[in-house]
Amino acid sequence: MNQTTYLLVDGENIDATLGMSVLGRRPEKDERPRWDRILDFAYDTWDEGARGLFFLNASSGFMPMNFVQALVAMEYKPIPLAGEGAEKVVDIGIQMTLEAILEQGHGDVILATHDADFVPQLQALIDDNRRVGVMCFREFASSQLLEMADHGLHMYDLEYDVRAFQVELPRLEIIPLASFDPRQFL
Repeated sequence: MNQTTYLLVDGENIDATLGMSVLGRRPEKDERPRWDRILDFAYDTWDEGARGLFFLNASSGFMPMNFVQALVAMEYKPIPLAGEGAEKVVDIGIQMTLEAILEQGHGDVILATHDADFVPQLQALIDDNRRVGVMCFREFASSQLLEMADHGLHMYDLEYDVRAFQVELPRLEIIPLASFDPRQFL
């Protein structure tokens, strides 16, 4: 049976983390992720076909059509969801999709998020011997996701592993002394 890697993108979460936590402001055009690189990474990671599902909150009745058309051109399937009140429609939609992938009995998953809301579904897929990964900025991943990295979850950094950006982002990270090169700071 041909395997598929399902790339599920929590676009709100990635965008909010990039803007508020990494940059501290709204990203400029060249600071936004290259979604085509992210899908290519998913395709190449486990040498199987990849299907990109990009979840959008359309509860306001608005869809950013230029962005949606760009996603389609990159071979993503946009999934605009709408809900009522304070429903976390994107999170609920991703949870439902992860459960459906488990039920179908095959398929690996890479989820682009920093959010712990998906831990039960990701763990169920790992327990079913699926390959499961998370793409994020590692320093902003939930502690529950980081703990899962010791138990079968593959972690991929959007900037360093996936190379999803055209510019170097202003990130501050802990440097292991063994790999510290003071010349980089001179």
